[in-house]
Amino acid sequence: MFRALLLDETGGTVTASIRELDDSTLPDGNVTVAVEYTTINYKDGLVISGGGGGLVKRWPHVPGIDFAGTVRMSEHSAYQVGDKVVLTGWRVGEVQWGGCAQKASVNGYQLVPLPAGLSTRQAMAVGTAGLTAMLAVMALEAHGLTPAAGEVLVTGAAGGVG
Repeated sequence: MFRALLLDETGGTVTASIRELDDSTLPDGNVTVAVEYTTINYKDGLVISGGGGGLVKRWPHVPGIDFAGTVRMSEHSAYQVGDKVVLTGWRVGEVQWGGCAQKASVNGYQLVPLPAGLSTRQAMAVGTAGLTAMLAVMALEAHGLTPAAGEVLVTGAAGGVG
């Protein structure tokens, strides 16, 4: 059993509740992760508020486009029970159940090992929004931006990088 933020939709109205779910309700995946932390991203806000514009394809649904946690079951060669992992993207939290739960079942190729020296809490303090901001700065650097040019501000703390 595990607890999850479960969304359901009836007649265009989305309702949200914290529910106790059986492990058999987890979607197919070859790795099960005990979720320790997640974030609430812009897309999560859209989905939870019912304004998701069709992001969710099947109801009921668990939102959460990212998470960090510990592998509890693995049939994927890259991950063993006890490994610390992070997931960002892959349309998880949209077309696939996401990280707003105590457990998540995903495919191993969607995961990355938690970088050494980083806790799962720190990984989600940065989250998908921080990762996206970092990728934006790296792209600017690849196009010639240097520290000598001055400070760079990347906005979009909830995921809408601008």
